[in-house]
Amino acid sequence: MENSKNILIINDMPGYGKVALAAMLPILSNFGHSVYNLPTALVSNTLDYGRFTILDTTQYMKQSIAVWKELGFSFDCITTGFLASAEQVDIIREFIASQKKEDLLVMTDPIMADDGKLYNGVTEETVENMRRLIGVADVIVPNLTEATFLTGKYVGRESLTREEAREVVDALRAFGPRSVVITSGAETETGSHVVWGYSHKSGSYFTIPFQFVKVHFPGTGDMFSAVLVGELLAGKRLEEAVRRAMDVLETLILLERNEIEKNKGIRIEKYLSVLNQ
Repeated sequence: MENSKNILIINDMPGYGKVALAAMLPILSNFGHSVYNLPTALVSNTLDYGRFTILDTTQYMKQSIAVWKELGFSFDCITTGFLASAEQVDIIREFIASQKKEDLLVMTDPIMADDGKLYNGVTEETVENMRRLIGVADVIVPNLTEATFLTGKYVGRESLTREEAREVVDALRAFGPRSVVITSGAETETGSHVVWGYSHKSGSYFTIPFQFVKVHFPGTGDMFSAVLVGELLAGKRLEEAVRRAMDVLETLILLERNEIEKNKGIRIEKYLSVLNQ
């Protein structure tokens, strides 16, 4: 593939379940890219099962990056997701700085909250560290809950007016990311489920409505991020890439909606053909 890129995914790796690295690797590989990974934690299974164990891999990350620097490894795209410690923010920021080049694409998903509240174990220190990390990103993809905690605006709200959404987008931009995509929101005026965003390339704001499917699968945010990155690397405009990622996720959810064991996530390998439609 002529435009094949070297992509590094920095996220946790589940032993059981299609989330994080396990969800993103097959999608970005299907785009034809060379995909590498740096796990921030090893997780026994998706957290939706209620019982799990997590191994923090901070030390492994430091040692791996040191070796990679010696070997001269270079990446065209770096994506970040779940972080297991505050120290990992500094490690990742420093590594991104060392990889900086004109066409490097950095995407950050500040995974830490949903449904109006922070995840268990996430503190204000975690939120502050995520503010520092999104500052070095080209594109950030928080859900609405994460966006409100990051900005301190309308915390816990499940819907925003158009004016409030613009305020939150601008407050996120003030931390340093060039483009912003806020997922899982609802527009107060219409009641529509929407994605809000700002593209630094076009200098424009956008709102894209989507059909809400009332079913929960872990890992859908990771799959959205992976498709979004793939489309951006293919040269799509941000609005086009977001629309495509939303359409793919809707199709995947509808295909799996009758699966009994939803806690393990969507069986992405079974449906990779959806990406080629």
